[in-house]
Amino acid sequence: MKIGKKVEDAINSQINAELYSAYLYLGMSARCTEMNLRGIAHWLYVQAQEEMTHAMKFYRFILDRSGHSKLPAIEGVRDDWKAPLEMFEAAYEHEKKVTGMINNIVDIALAERDHATASMLNWFVDEQVEEEANSSEIAEKLKLIGGSNDGLLQLDKELALRVFVDRTQPAAPAQP
Repeated sequence: MKIGKKVEDAINSQINAELYSAYLYLGMSARCTEMNLRGIAHWLYVQAQEEMTHAMKFYRFILDRSGHSKLPAIEGVRDDWKAPLEMFEAAYEHEKKVTGMINNIVDIALAERDHATASMLNWFVDEQVEEEANSSEIAEKLKLIGGSNDGLLQLDKELALRVFVDRTQPAAPAQP
C-alpha cells in the first residue's frame, strides 16, 4: 500500500534530522581530532555513520512504500566546541529532540492507521532509548572526570574501542 502524504512528509523531515545528526557527530568528531582526543573522535565518527544508516532506513522505507523522497538542504552545525562534556551534553539534548520527532511520527502513523509505518518505527523507538542512554552516560562520566587529564585519557582510550555495526540491516546468516 502506498504511503500516505502526512506520514511521508513526517518521514522526509526525519531523514533530514538524521542527516543533520550525522553532520553534528561528524563535526564533533573533527573537533575532538583537533584536540588530540582521537578515541572520543572515533566514537563520534562511528555515531555519525550510525546516523547515516538511520537516514537510509527511513529513505528506503519511503521508496519501498511507493512514496517520494524529498532531500532539502541540511543545516550546518557548529564547530566551536570547547570540551567533550559540552559536546555530549548537546548530543544528549539533540537525541531527546530526535526521540520526540520519532514519537510524533508514531502518533501520525497511528492516526492515519498506517500499521506498516508504526511497525517499522518500533525499531527507532527502541533505538532512541539506547541513543539517549549512551550520550547521557558519557556526559556523566565526563562530569565525574572533571579536570582530570588522566581520567579524560582513560575515557578516550575506552571510547576508541567502539566498532561500527549497521544494525539497520538483518544479521547475516551463520556460515557453515
